[in-house]
Amino acid sequence: MDLQDGGLGRAWEGAARHLRRAGLDFARGLADLVLPPLAHDSPEATAAAGLTPDAWSRIRFLEAPVCDGCGAAFEFDGGPFAETRCAACIAQPYVFARARAACVYDEASRSLILRFKHGDQQQFAALFARWISRAGAELVAEADAVVPVPLHPLRLLTRRFNQAAEIARPLARRAGLDYLPDALIRASHTASQGGKSRRGRRLNVKKAFAVTEAGRRRLKGRRILLIDDVLTTGATGEACTRALLDAGARAVDLAVIARVRNARELTM
Repeated sequence: MDLQDGGLGRAWEGAARHLRRAGLDFARGLADLVLPPLAHDSPEATAAAGLTPDAWSRIRFLEAPVCDGCGAAFEFDGGPFAETRCAACIAQPYVFARARAACVYDEASRSLILRFKHGDQQQFAALFARWISRAGAELVAEADAVVPVPLHPLRLLTRRFNQAAEIARPLARRAGLDYLPDALIRASHTASQGGKSRRGRRLNVKKAFAVTEAGRRRLKGRRILLIDDVLTTGATGEACTRALLDAGARAVDLAVIARVRNARELTM
């Protein structure tokens, strides 16, 4: 080791960092013994903050192979020469380049997502961010910046927080990506998408989103990871994507907590 090159100093710094990390790990472990972290869905203590074993067992996580275009699960792995996209995405691709969902939107996941969105239980945000980071690892790795689907100010007043932004923020921080919460805005206050057909949803949000001037400068030429809570028909994701692409984004991928199983089969 060359002492004149600072080798000894670097060795001491490395050892000090290792000791600090070991000390923090010990402190966390001791704290967990005294005050065990609680599951988000129950007061039952768990080994690490998250869900109880029963809740975990009921969530239908989407594992590879999935369609590269919409994130839907394939029934079986077709091997290295299989199509990467489902028949629907080949016939009618979404405007966004790729999509991933952490799980299927059903009774088990719906209850958690609704508690997060409407029950003011923001502790779910970091958990959902980890789910999306895992399911969309490839999209995260290739993204330049993260943008949440925005809420209209009037809806933000009643809900008090934007659920997509609460997920996107820790996801971007963990991945070391630019987080652009104000690049995309909801320019018009639209009616709820609930109960609308696929065509009705598209018309409802057709011109609902816009990119700010500051956002335009930060989006140009970059690959954007768009974050939302649920993919139903894809209408909201497509409307946001069009606004981002029109503003100069190179490409847009979509990542969500959950997706319905029959997104392409909803009434036109």
